[in-house]
Amino acid sequence: MKKLLRYLADYKKECILGPLFKALEVVFELMVPLVVASMIDRGIGGGDRAHIIRMALLMALLAAVGLTSTLTAQFFAAKAAVGFAANLRHALMSHIQRLTFSDLDRIGSSELITHMTGDVNQVQTGVNLAIRLLTRSPIIVFGAMIMAFTVDFKSALVFAGVIPLLGGVVLTVMLVTIPMYRRVQGQLDTVTDSARDTLDGVRAIRAFRLESRETARFREKNSLLTAMQEKVGGIAALMNPATYVLINGAVILLIYIGAVRVNAGGLTQGSVIALYNYMSQILVELIKLANLIITLNKTAACADRIAAVLETGGEPDTASAPPEISPANAGSIRFSHVSFTYPDAAAPALSDISFSAERGEVIGVIGGTGSGKSTLVSLIPRFYEPTEGSIVIDGIPSPDYEKQALRARVGVVPQKAMLFHGTIRENLKWGNPAADDAALRQALETAQAADVVSAKEKGLDEPVTEGGRNFSGGQRQRLTIARALVKRPAFLILDDSASALDYATDLKLRQALRILPDAPTVFIVSQRTASIQHADRILVLEDGRLAGIGRHDELLESCPVYREIYDSQFPKEVR
Repeated sequence: MKKLLRYLADYKKECILGPLFKALEVVFELMVPLVVASMIDRGIGGGDRAHIIRMALLMALLAAVGLTSTLTAQFFAAKAAVGFAANLRHALMSHIQRLTFSDLDRIGSSELITHMTGDVNQVQTGVNLAIRLLTRSPIIVFGAMIMAFTVDFKSALVFAGVIPLLGGVVLTVMLVTIPMYRRVQGQLDTVTDSARDTLDGVRAIRAFRLESRETARFREKNSLLTAMQEKVGGIAALMNPATYVLINGAVILLIYIGAVRVNAGGLTQGSVIALYNYMSQILVELIKLANLIITLNKTAACADRIAAVLETGGEPDTASAPPEISPANAGSIRFSHVSFTYPDAAAPALSDISFSAERGEVIGVIGGTGSGKSTLVSLIPRFYEPTEGSIVIDGIPSPDYEKQALRARVGVVPQKAMLFHGTIRENLKWGNPAADDAALRQALETAQAADVVSAKEKGLDEPVTEGGRNFSGGQRQRLTIARALVKRPAFLILDDSASALDYATDLKLRQALRILPDAPTVFIVSQRTASIQHADRILVLEDGRLAGIGRHDELLESCPVYREIYDSQFPKEVR
């Protein structure tokens, strides 16, 4: 939690004034039992009605001032907590944007969503309660004990005996429940991940009629979460009855001692009532403090999880000047004995890959599922760093090429065509915010997506729902290709991004890319030999290794892997 306190820096005033007003409220609250005692002893016992009225007015004044202090403290606490959560959520999202692909693979989107929502909300609640109650409850407890000693020393010894016992109960429960709450949050990530997978794949689940199986799997994980919550909740729930037993036992002892001393003439009836009121205040505040500690345990667990993400590597947020690129090397790429292994993987995803590409060339990448095609092209914009070998881009060694400057020259169309909530125009301008309508339409023409836009009533201003669900798979793919083309990249990576296109549209797209002015160096990852057979060079991958490299005709003669793929798609009888 300490590591997150810097996000409270903008609310130092609120963090000081909130507890101060709470302390002021406590002062007035601790005066009430003395006023009541005076009303009983002097007003009722002495038959002084005027004194009773004065004390009643004083109590009303104390209540009014206390209420004003409470509302002011709650205002400052709420302002600080909400602002802190906003700062923390913004910092978390900014850091997530800088996480490497390896970090994102390891953490997972479901866990990050839990951090952004449930964990941040829990921390916000904890900060709010801490500002309001963390000072109030201890002051009330020890203040009431001190005031009790001013009323009667012997009777107040009961307070001195019961408070350490109550503290021991609270501390024991806290030490037991803190690690348990952390495990509960971890299981919550598992349940969230399961729900996300089920919702994303709901159509496939229904197609295979596996609703009952998936429901049973979710029930199993949810039941485990419930059991863990019930266990930690049961332990935490012991705190309230334990404090009640101790406090009520102390109250009985206090009333007995007070009655004996009243009969002996050493204590007034009003003083006994005052002592009882102070004990009641301690009871109420200890219950609040117990619940506050339970909440702060949850807050600490959630804060540690958020801090762990914020401490996770990430890419440096730099914006250096673009490098000097020699015209002779612009658009060129050279891989030299490149290997790559994912973290915690048993085997390399790529092994000893070497090839080169010159400006304007079209490089095809083909291979079986899991052969390393997407991994290879992900090394170009430095989404991952090679574990062995070297990559030279634009004549600049990849480690020396600042990531933001490199990615400004690379257009990437990923396997999953993703559009974002907004309009078609807004999505296309991700590639170049300054692009005019003419540039957008040119990119749409090249991507064979002009008919997608023209068919819409609002054209470029047609709304796009979250994930682009109001477009078909092929339409999304063409629009994402257009978005990359708007960028006018020096390198264009099409990572199996035409899989939903028919062969005619795929052919038109490839032909349009060939005649682009200042044609980019294009990498086409595909499962179709038809999509890459006219490439200047084709890389054939098998189990992360380069099984062949060359043109289509050459590979048909020299590469059994490529020949097998081709024959599976174009049997001799249909050629």
